This record gives sequence, C-alpha cells and structure tokens, in this order.
Amino acid sequence: MQKDKLTHVSMISRVLLGFLFIYHGLVPKILWLSAVEVHLVSISGIGVPAKVASPLAGIGEIVLGYAIIFLNKSKTPVYIAVAILILLLLFVFVASPMYLIGAFNPVTTNILGLGFCYLILFVDKT
Repeated sequence: MQKDKLTHVSMISRVLLGFLFIYHGLVPKILWLSAVEVHLVSISGIGVPAKVASPLAGIGEIVLGYAIIFLNKSKTPVYIAVAILILLLLFVFVASPMYLIGAFNPVTTNILGLGFCYLILFVDKT
C-alpha cells in the first residue's frame, strides 16, 4: 500500500511539473509572445530576436514537459528541469531582478517546480 501511495505522489508530481513546462513553453513563448520574454531575450546577449528564440525555447520546454510526464522511468528529464529552473532563476536575479517582486513571478514558479523535482527524485529512489 505504501508503495502505491509513493507511486501516486511521483505520478502527480511528474504531471504537475510537466504541465509547468508545457504551459510556459506554449502560452507566453509560442501562442502569445510575452513582453517579459521579449525583454529577457533582448538582454540575454544571445543575438537572436525573441520572435525566433522564444518559440524555439518554448518547443524545448514542451518536449521537456512531455518527457517528464511520459518517461517516468527516467530521472534525466527531472535533472534537466532542476538545472533549467535554477539557471533561469539566477539569470532573472542577475539580469532583471525587477521581475522577482511581481505577482506570479519566477521565484514562486521555479521554487514550486524545484519542489516537484525533489518529490519525484525522493520518491523514485525509494
């Protein structure tokens, strides 16, 4: 019974973490390019316009989201998510900290995402 509960926690955490990446890849990067995305791409120094970089990043996030959900025997997508969530939070902290104080900001989103990563990795090691 305990194993069933842990499997359920892992599955729900994977679905929620996957949803986080799928949504943030699709909505503000592909369907409606957000002004925040445009600004962050412009200050990143990658030299690619946001109209190109953001949809490409969005596709990557969507693929990662599906990998997290459907490759449930693999920890690799979860570790990739950990790295991305930490690196993007640090980037915003250094490059444009004004985004860290608004409603629904990267601090809350990324910390919750990291919490789901922790739950998945903790449960999957047992």
